[in-house]
Amino acid sequence: MSTRALAAGTVTRASSSALLVALLAAAILLAYVDRGLLAVAGPLIKDELGLTATAFGLAVSAFFWVYAPAQLLCGWMVDRSSVYRLFAGGVGLWGVATALTGLAGGLVSLVFLRTLLGYGQSFSFPGSSKMIARHCDAQGRGRANGFVMAGMAGGQAAGAFVGGMIMAAFGWRVMCAIFGFVTLIWLLPWQWIKVTEDKASDDRATPAAVPLRTILGKRALWGSCAAHFCNNYGFYFLITWLPLYLVTERGMSLELMATLTALAYATQAMAAVGGGWLSDRLVAGGWHEGKVRKSILVLANLVKATAIAGIALAASQGMVVFWLAVAGITIGFTSAQNFAVPQIFAGPAAAGRWVGMQNFAANCSGILGPVLTGILVDATDSYWSAFAVAGAFSLSAAGFWGAVVPRVEPVRWEAA
Repeated sequence: MSTRALAAGTVTRASSSALLVALLAAAILLAYVDRGLLAVAGPLIKDELGLTATAFGLAVSAFFWVYAPAQLLCGWMVDRSSVYRLFAGGVGLWGVATALTGLAGGLVSLVFLRTLLGYGQSFSFPGSSKMIARHCDAQGRGRANGFVMAGMAGGQAAGAFVGGMIMAAFGWRVMCAIFGFVTLIWLLPWQWIKVTEDKASDDRATPAAVPLRTILGKRALWGSCAAHFCNNYGFYFLITWLPLYLVTERGMSLELMATLTALAYATQAMAAVGGGWLSDRLVAGGWHEGKVRKSILVLANLVKATAIAGIALAASQGMVVFWLAVAGITIGFTSAQNFAVPQIFAGPAAAGRWVGMQNFAANCSGILGPVLTGILVDATDSYWSAFAVAGAFSLSAAGFWGAVVPRVEPVRWEAA
C-alpha cells in the first residue's frame, strides 16, 4: 500500500472515530438530561403527587432497579451482536419513556416509567465502552472517555438549567415531553454514521471469544466493581438530592438552584475533558497508562470526600458554590478514568461484559443511595448524616482503587 493511501486510510479512520465519539457524547448527554429530570422537578413533583421523602427516594431509585442488573445482559449482548443497533434501540426506548413521564399521575406510574427509562439507558456504557475500546488507542482513550463523560456532565447541566427554566415557565410535565422528543431526534444523525469496516463484521453477531468464567476469575474485575460502587454513591447522592437540598435546606429559589447546579455540572464537564486530555498527554510522554489513570482515581476520590463534607458544612452560599465546583472537578476527573481502566483490562474482546458487570455494581449504589438518603432525612429531619455517609463512600472508593485493584494493564486473554 502506498504512503498516500495509508495516510488517507488513517485520516478516514480518525475522522470516523471522532464522529463516533461525538455522537456517543451527545447520547450520554441526553441520557443524563433525561434521568436527571426527576431530581430537577423534585420540589414540584413531591408536592403535586403528595410524596414523602422516602417515596420520592423510591421513585428516583426505581430507575436503577432495572438499569443496574440490565448492565449484565446488555454487556453480554453488545459483545455478541451489533453494538451500534443495540445502542440506537436503547436511545429510542428511553426517549419515549422520558416523554411519557409527563403523563405520570402518581407513584406507581412514575416508578414504571423510570424502570422503562432505566432499561433503555442500560446499553449506554457497555455499548460506548465497547465502541471506544474498538476504535480508540491508548493515547486517545482518555480524551474519548473524557468527551463522553463531559456529555454526562453536560446533560446534568442542561437538565438542571434549561430544564429548570422550562419547568419554571411551563411546568414539569411539559419539560419531560420536550426533552423526550429531543432525545428521539438523536436517532437521525446516528443513521448517517460510518464507523469503518468493523461495523460490517460486528453486524454478523459472532460469539464472544472470552468465556465469562475467565472474566469472573480476575481480581481486577472485583476490585474495580467495588471501587466504582463507592465512587458512584457520592456521585448519585449529589445528582439526585442536591436540587431538593438547595431549595429546602439552603432556601434557594428554583431559578438559583438551577443556575448553581448547572454551573457545578459545567465544571464537571470541563474537568472530564481536561482530565482526559491530561492523562493522554502523560501517557504520550512515556508514563505508564495504568498508573496514570489509577492515580487520578485515588486522588480525585479523596478530594471529592472533602468537597461533600464542605457542602454540608458551608456557612454561606458562596462557600456552597465553591465546594460544588470542587465536587464537580473531582467527579469530572474520575468519570473518564472509571471506564478507561476496564477498557484497558478487558480490551475489545471483553469490554462489553466487563464494563457491564462493573457498571452494574456501580449503579447498585443508585438503588441503595437515594432510598437510604430519604430514610436518613426522614428519620433525622436533617441532611447531615446523609452527607456523612456519602463522604465515607468516596473515601472507600480511593481505598479500593489504590489497594485492591492490581496493576492496570491489558489482560492476556489467550494465556488465561
